[in-house]
Amino acid sequence: MPDYKKRNISVTGEIKFTGISQSKPSVHAAGLLGVKVALKHVFKEMGVLKSFSTLARMNQKEGFDCPGCAWPDPDKPSQLGEYCENGAKALAEEATHHTLGKDFFRKHSVEELSRWSDYQIGKSGRLVEPMVLRPDSVHYEPISWKEAFRLIATELKAMKHPDQGVFYTSGRSSNEAAFLYGLFVRALGTNNMPDCSNMCHESSGVALSETLGIGKGSVKLDDFEKAEVIMVLGQNPGTNHPRMLSALQKCKENGGKIITINPLKETGLVHFKNPQQIKGITQGTSLTDIYLQVKINQDVALLKLIMKKLAALDIQNKEVFDHEFIQEYTNGHNNLLKDLDNYSEMELLELCGIEEAKINEAVELLSKKNKIIICWAMGLTQHKNGVDNIKECVNLLLLKGSMGKPGAGTCPVRGHSNVQGDRTMGIMHHVSKELNNAIEKVFGFAPPSRTGLDTVHGLRAMYENKIKVFMALGGNFVSAVSDTYYATAALQNCDLTVQISTKLNRSHLITGKTALILPTLGRSEKDTKNGKDRYLTVENSMGKVHRTKGVLHSKSGNLKSEPEIISGIAHAYFNGKHPVPWKAMGMDYDLIRQKISETINGFENMDERSKGSGFYLPNNIRKLDFSKLPNGKAQFSICKTADHNIPNDGFLLMTIRSHDQFNTTIYGLNDRYRGVYNERRVVFINPTDMEKQGLQKLEAVDLISNYDGKERRASRFLIVPYNIPQGNLAAYFPETNVLVPHDHFADKSHTPISKSVIVRIAKNKTVKN
Repeated sequence: MPDYKKRNISVTGEIKFTGISQSKPSVHAAGLLGVKVALKHVFKEMGVLKSFSTLARMNQKEGFDCPGCAWPDPDKPSQLGEYCENGAKALAEEATHHTLGKDFFRKHSVEELSRWSDYQIGKSGRLVEPMVLRPDSVHYEPISWKEAFRLIATELKAMKHPDQGVFYTSGRSSNEAAFLYGLFVRALGTNNMPDCSNMCHESSGVALSETLGIGKGSVKLDDFEKAEVIMVLGQNPGTNHPRMLSALQKCKENGGKIITINPLKETGLVHFKNPQQIKGITQGTSLTDIYLQVKINQDVALLKLIMKKLAALDIQNKEVFDHEFIQEYTNGHNNLLKDLDNYSEMELLELCGIEEAKINEAVELLSKKNKIIICWAMGLTQHKNGVDNIKECVNLLLLKGSMGKPGAGTCPVRGHSNVQGDRTMGIMHHVSKELNNAIEKVFGFAPPSRTGLDTVHGLRAMYENKIKVFMALGGNFVSAVSDTYYATAALQNCDLTVQISTKLNRSHLITGKTALILPTLGRSEKDTKNGKDRYLTVENSMGKVHRTKGVLHSKSGNLKSEPEIISGIAHAYFNGKHPVPWKAMGMDYDLIRQKISETINGFENMDERSKGSGFYLPNNIRKLDFSKLPNGKAQFSICKTADHNIPNDGFLLMTIRSHDQFNTTIYGLNDRYRGVYNERRVVFINPTDMEKQGLQKLEAVDLISNYDGKERRASRFLIVPYNIPQGNLAAYFPETNVLVPHDHFADKSHTPISKSVIVRIAKNKTVKN
């Protein structure tokens, strides 16, 4: 019998090139080509008629929410459809007619599957029945739902204490599933609830909570139409949130200006052809007015320079800053100005690496406007100083009084479709006394008061053999976290790993002693009980809650919804001996929503209010209510510039997505906006750096990081010259996650430093050019 520790598992899949071809980067985003590519994906996976009828219901009232990003839907969606190219790809992945069950797993061992690429694994099809991988086997085999629930309950009861379990959540789950999941974990007696926010916008949550009193953004979608200036930092909406381009277009049509701050020159921020408009197809819209190509993670230096120049102008006429707003609503203004005096303009200019004339353009524009929105994403959060990056954005907005008014405020652009809703529902490792008190009052048990493990510390606990059970509600944990080889060893130390999933991914192959795959319904599928179609709810990136209701028949009669799976596990564990009616809640979503209304602030009468376009949750920033902060005021912050201490032969690497990708899901092998086709193992580099390093275009190299004396290597990447600042590199994740150290992360938020990894380049001698 094989030993589970001796399974011959490939951590990253077979490393090989797939045949690169190149063109010049695209000159515009979306357009007819975007429509063509989107339809090609859905037609291939779903067929023509099914594709059109399903797309017509995506992101529509009483339809289903896109399984992709969390960008909000307009109250009056276009009759041509409210979805983007990557949303269509996400639907195609979920609604594919390809399925896999016992015959597939009988044919392919986990050893064989682990050698496939992430793209091949993801394309294998939808999961349609529960599967178990036993300790003495390399093949998954079928297991009944009842036996699967019993197995999980047995392993949970075998733990010496509840903190030997780690319960992860991705951003795809519904509010109802997240609430039930968090309730179950607390009922077990632990707060070990890491989630995908820990790896993306945790820095935003910490920074915004400490400065403005809420870990969410303050703007609504219609604020984009009213903004005078929108600043987009560390974000590539053309690939990651394509529907945002329509909002930016409306800003431009109403006379607004856009300032982009990003190391790469991204097509989606330069020119947009809106396929919903005839004009958009033929002409398009130039988006960015001022493009500031900052060096990786020198955003604080750039923002300090902008504020320093604005402060000098304000001394001249006292109309640049909103002094009335500053006096009434903020704390720490004078300290901020004193801190700016500690930096010379030349010093800051050298750090950010931008032509001063360009910065002066931005300063001139900002000096005359106060309806300003600042948007950001992972390019600001995934650094050692990720929290300070966000706080510096808040500093600029507070100086301008750009809060609590139409067309102004903060806009952290969230990734997965309900990642913000998960946190609202209580998926967090932190302890909330308010939530604990509400749970005890509503359900009759006292939740644990110990802080739990976040993602990086949960990973460390697994690596150190302190965790027996790992459970994931969605996601692809091993491909999402940093330090892939370390993460693999950590998961393999568990007695049981459980994945609640729609499709196969690498986390089903990197397992504990025993592994379970529990297949669940997709967002687009009907959730029917006793002949009645049920609905769920989600929260978008701007704090609005609305319904989502699938329209397709499920891929199998053996699938369960996420709430049903969670309630089934809880019922098996407690065996009816607990004050929470677990079994009833899995069957009756109205009951879950009733309990949410009684437990979570802002969800009163949730069932009725979620109809139509839904309802907004309370947001203190919109009301300029900072009563929970020191002195009852918004807080200015003193932030330090980034200091990476890069060696002479080193570069700063940022991990990025390709255009054929959403998070760890690989839709295809093309990145047409950057002109790269049929290849993912590429590294983008400035041509001058290529020359200095003696490198040739498409030469094969290895990328090597070295932290605390430990060398990490990502092998076989092709050199691609690109418009990126000198000293900086960019390459796709999850392929480059092996370079990100597990024990280097953002202060306070513990977000991995995936966007600022110090590496060096070594020529790969195993590949002939």
